[in-house]
Amino acid sequence: MAKLGKRTKAAREAFAGKHDISVEDAVALVKSNATAKFDETVEIAMQLGVDPRHADQMVRGVVGLPNGTGKTVRVAVFARGPKAEEAEAAGADIVGAEDLMETIQGGKIEFDRCIATPDMMPIVGRLGKVLGPRNLMPNPKVGTVTMDVKQAVEDAKGGQVQFKAEKAGVVHAGVGKASFDEGKLVENVRAFIDAVAKAKPSGAKGTYMKKISLTSTMGPGVTIDVATALSEG
Repeated sequence: MAKLGKRTKAAREAFAGKHDISVEDAVALVKSNATAKFDETVEIAMQLGVDPRHADQMVRGVVGLPNGTGKTVRVAVFARGPKAEEAEAAGADIVGAEDLMETIQGGKIEFDRCIATPDMMPIVGRLGKVLGPRNLMPNPKVGTVTMDVKQAVEDAKGGQVQFKAEKAGVVHAGVGKASFDEGKLVENVRAFIDAVAKAKPSGAKGTYMKKISLTSTMGPGVTIDVATALSEG
């Protein structure tokens, strides 16, 4: 068995016997044990009682984290003419139409969020097999197919996070950086949990939120008490 490093061993000892704790305690624990040489991302994972293969059990949505993500988000916009100019003025990193489609088809995906005006969807639709699996496909339900390109770009740059249930019913996202104040991380975690709670689909049966865990990029994870995560704050 591989020998544990000092940092890993110390972190595991700090987390030992701690589970189903409050959001505040979880944030404090994860933050204090994020000791890597870079600013680790604080990540949340939620196990939901849904089967997203059924349309009426799909969970997806978007939430604006009150304190941002701490991450620089690269935004690509499919638009032409004045809307392309609007996107560039709003700070989009990449703007294009057929040329952007060809770049993506060639395997070059240098962005974290993709936005499109409705008239661009016939072009964007050809990229479904490339963008879909990466959760980058523009979608009107989360505001990334829109004529209000300026607002969409600003939202993406300002800490808006998209979420979507994966095959096993798990939703996960980065909710800030370990360098954030504890209070700000707590606000972000609660905002994310509330958004997922509100996105409960009509077909969800039984317990909707089964498990919530918090971790940092290089650290162990800890579970959060679901009942208090929902009722407090």
